[in-house]
Amino acid sequence: MARQLSFDLPAKTALGREDFFVSPANALAVAMISATSWPGNKLVLSGPAGSGKTHLAHVWAAETGGRIIQARDVRYDDVPNLARTPIAVENIPMVAGDIEQQKTLFHLHNLALAEGRALLMTGRLAPKLWQLPLPDLQSRIEGAHHVALDPPDDALLGAVLAKLFVDRQLNPGPEVIAYLVKHMDRRFETAAEVVARLDQLALSEKREITRALAVRVLNSDSKDVEPDN
Repeated sequence: MARQLSFDLPAKTALGREDFFVSPANALAVAMISATSWPGNKLVLSGPAGSGKTHLAHVWAAETGGRIIQARDVRYDDVPNLARTPIAVENIPMVAGDIEQQKTLFHLHNLALAEGRALLMTGRLAPKLWQLPLPDLQSRIEGAHHVALDPPDDALLGAVLAKLFVDRQLNPGPEVIAYLVKHMDRRFETAAEVVARLDQLALSEKREITRALAVRVLNSDSKDVEPDN
């Protein structure tokens, strides 16, 4: 039964392995994350926003005893400590404009591998498109094995929508998710935006999330609203 929408409850993202839906669009990435070792002991995981990079990084860290850090948050003095365990560095392309931060990441890359630690690196695009101005770092990243999270198929998009609703403590009927999968723009970012808008609209109107509400969100400029099923 869907929750009553009289309270603005915060979303809590579930990041366990059991919360990650495997489909042909991400099966290879899941297999690589689960592998006991990687070529050269490093892996690049790419995919659009919301595709599951952070989720898989958390799964990997939980299984390996590793740590996760944003590329922009790595400090030079912290590198020796970070290199003591497997380490996932997220959103490396975000420091493309900071040459000093790239030097810090290059130091972490070298020390982690010298210590025999696995290194997971993430970004939205394929690593050859990260265009980091520090050539030594860019070449090392391009030398890592790379696996991409593909755009969602129907099964994965439906699972992502369901998870986004659960994260917000919402439980719409299956007809809502089926309608969204069929009619929405097939991007992970769009799924997050649509679920957030549905949550906000349902909350403001103090009503459950229905197919009619989904129609209104996807056709916000239309005055015609289908009746609830």
